Amino acid sequence: MKNNHILLLLALVLLVSGTPAAWAQAPVAAQPQAKDSAQALTLRDFHRLILQHHPVASQAALLTEQARQELRMARGSFDPVISSKVYRKEYNGKEYYSLWSNTLRIPTWFGPELVAGYEQTQGQYLNPESGTPDEGLSYAGISVPLGQGLFIDERRAILKQANLMQGIAEAERIKLINKLLLQSTKDYWDWLLYFREVQLYQEALELASFRLQGVRIRVQEGDLAAIDTVEALVAVQERMVMLQQAQLAYNNSRLTVATHLWGPDQVPLELQETTVPALLGSELTALPQDSVQQLLAIARANHPELRKLILKGRQLEVEQRFAANKLLPKLNAEYNVLQSDFYLNPDVLERQHLGANYKLGVSFSMPLFLREERGKLQLTKAKQQANSLELTQTAREVENSLLAAFNEWLALEEQIRLQEQMVENAETLRNGEVVRFENGESSLFLVNAREVKLMESQLKLYALRAKYAKAKTMLYWSAGEIPVE
Repeated sequence: MKNNHILLLLALVLLVSGTPAAWAQAPVAAQPQAKDSAQALTLRDFHRLILQHHPVASQAALLTEQARQELRMARGSFDPVISSKVYRKEYNGKEYYSLWSNTLRIPTWFGPELVAGYEQTQGQYLNPESGTPDEGLSYAGISVPLGQGLFIDERRAILKQANLMQGIAEAERIKLINKLLLQSTKDYWDWLLYFREVQLYQEALELASFRLQGVRIRVQEGDLAAIDTVEALVAVQERMVMLQQAQLAYNNSRLTVATHLWGPDQVPLELQETTVPALLGSELTALPQDSVQQLLAIARANHPELRKLILKGRQLEVEQRFAANKLLPKLNAEYNVLQSDFYLNPDVLERQHLGANYKLGVSFSMPLFLREERGKLQLTKAKQQANSLELTQTAREVENSLLAAFNEWLALEEQIRLQEQMVENAETLRNGEVVRFENGESSLFLVNAREVKLMESQLKLYALRAKYAKAKTMLYWSAGEIPVE
């Protein structure tokens, strides 16, 4: 019995002295249930699955397609338009008139509009100005805006704004992807935190159970009081409760992570019981001192919120030019050369023909007070000013958010180093208390207290590492884009 007692104490010392080192480094990538078939899901693979099939990622991709179709619609206003009209009137057996008119209009990107057409009319009561030769009358010419529409018109304004919308859609896509990756990455690090907590409490429970057996043996031999058995049993029960709470948090975090996993055709995926988080990514990573300035430069140039406001400002500039152009009078000139059939004759472009066969027109109109036009211009200027103020405020918020994330990064880095030292010191105190207990100079209560302190220090270290990993993600999110390998 005495030999068994000595062997049991020796195993207890080895187990106690070996466990804290494992807690401090946490290199194990096993499942909380410690299955050999555990497979680690790395953050890179997690991001890859999200970007491939997540509904929000698919929705973000549709923004680019929507902007492309809006640009196509804007270009459609420059499509050539062909039209044809036929009118015929008969009354009491008399043919009053028969009109057939065909027109082709080709808008140009610089303002004027090319016009071509063919007309054929006949009838007893036809308006003389609408009369045409028996072969019909064809014409070709140009319509030129000399006031409104000379430098910009509605079609060109819409097209320029649609081109800018491509960049706005891309910025919005990046914003949605960043938001998705930020939340999913935070959930991933929470999953890893609870995974480590379950591991820690499992090891602590095994240690407390082993110690309970040793205390019972020593009580039977008379080395310890019977009350120490209750003390050891309470420690086992407390750690069982802690383990159950940690397992609950771990299972819930697995469900949260699983909500980000989707297969093709928006089929939700489930995390297998053997799938665990990888331990890579939460280690300390030093940042060069000039990296902050580099990230600030990247944020000013590419942050999606700033890009949206900058491009929106350019859209408002186009709208302001168009509104200012509306203050000009509508002055349009149109010239068409005529010929007496549908087919092009060689003499059409001769000077004598052009001077004797043409249709020329000039139109002019202008509102007397221009209240609508002036109101539109002032409204656009107010929008520009509001957008400029919002851009200034957002730029400062982005900069301060990035600096705050960087400060948190540095602070957590220092806190982790200090906490690692605290874990080592707590481990030293616990080991010393175990030696004193074996020599009869301490109590089981103090040993358990030292172990609880060690566990608390280790749990705080895990929490700091999780916060550190999140801070890295927040830093790049603040800069405008979360890198994905």
